[in-house]
Amino acid sequence: MTRLLIVSHTPHYRRQGQIVGWGPTVRELDQLAQLFTQVTHVAPLYAGAAPASALPYQAAHLRLRPVPPAGGERLGDKVGIARALPGYLGAIYTAMGQADVMHVRCPANISLAALALLALSRRAPRRWIKYAGNWQPDGQEAWSYRLQRGWLRRGLPGSVVTVNGRWPQQPPWVHSFHNPSLTAQELEAGRLAAARKRLTQPVRLLFVGRIEAAKGVGVALRAAQELAQRGLALQFDLVGDGPERTRFAQWAQAHGLQAQVCFHGWRPPAEVAEFYARAHFCLLPSRSEGWPKVLSEAMAYGVVPLAGRVGSIPQILAETGAGAALPPAEPAAYANAILEFVAEPARWRAASQAGVAAAPRFGYGAYLQAVQRLFAQSWRLTLPDHAPQPAARPAP
Repeated sequence: MTRLLIVSHTPHYRRQGQIVGWGPTVRELDQLAQLFTQVTHVAPLYAGAAPASALPYQAAHLRLRPVPPAGGERLGDKVGIARALPGYLGAIYTAMGQADVMHVRCPANISLAALALLALSRRAPRRWIKYAGNWQPDGQEAWSYRLQRGWLRRGLPGSVVTVNGRWPQQPPWVHSFHNPSLTAQELEAGRLAAARKRLTQPVRLLFVGRIEAAKGVGVALRAAQELAQRGLALQFDLVGDGPERTRFAQWAQAHGLQAQVCFHGWRPPAEVAEFYARAHFCLLPSRSEGWPKVLSEAMAYGVVPLAGRVGSIPQILAETGAGAALPPAEPAAYANAILEFVAEPARWRAASQAGVAAAPRFGYGAYLQAVQRLFAQSWRLTLPDHAPQPAARPAP
């Protein structure tokens, strides 16, 4: 029997009496829960309406231990973090007493509280910290992110750290992991879709994610504008939502792109898969990433990623040959890369197939095997493929 405690900033909500959370994380934790007999997740529970992208947990033995949300950019938000801190520490400390392994997902305010508690306590004998952000950023970041990375580089007693990418002078307790996002069924569906795909016009561009400037939506739109001006027939689909969606949609219309650009809003995973099946290129000129799950999903369907040269993106795309990492603030770089592929469809086909070949490393099956190896090597702890589960209990 191995009990897991997760601490994260994943937003949760109530929807018709059911707990739901941010979809990509919920899918990952549902898979991870297979290796443990009991899973407790300390994370914020919001009072507002759940976004459409939120999903319920499928693992009946995974229970949320809710804490109030805190954080933001305004001064009052910062004060709210200080007020929430004692509650965070109390909830985490109490849950630690009922866990065999503690899994902290950084960077976030609540994960900073968890790291501080781990530095002072030996109550959790095994500590696994996932740093999902950019492990070696080039630009400025929040001080709390820098503090958490510095803490993890120095090491915490009994801890292992997993990060995206491989980095110079990586300490022995820091392990390179792939960010998982694909089921075996999705990998097979992607392989079949990619086998039928050819680079034809109109060239289909795709963005999947939060519609905001930080994710590079503005850069991607300007790249599409340049391609249209240079005579390329294209269709640009943007799947996702966010507070800046209306502004970007108005920009596209004002610049004469209403026929080529379509904002679809949030779509369930099955519908997103249909967009991947049709697309030729996935654009993500993001300013900061670790390894975005959408790139793995695109590769599985033979979509060639053109993404910001940040985080582990340049490493993985160069290693796999699946796409190109480009300056995140230069629309012309994305337009030129697409035109070069259009001029050499055989090169696009090779990159497409390289992505399909590399995609299984981002599958949940490979991820669970990596977690089992990590626990065996670090603590000589054997995790079964499917742990026996206790009877389901109602969510709080």
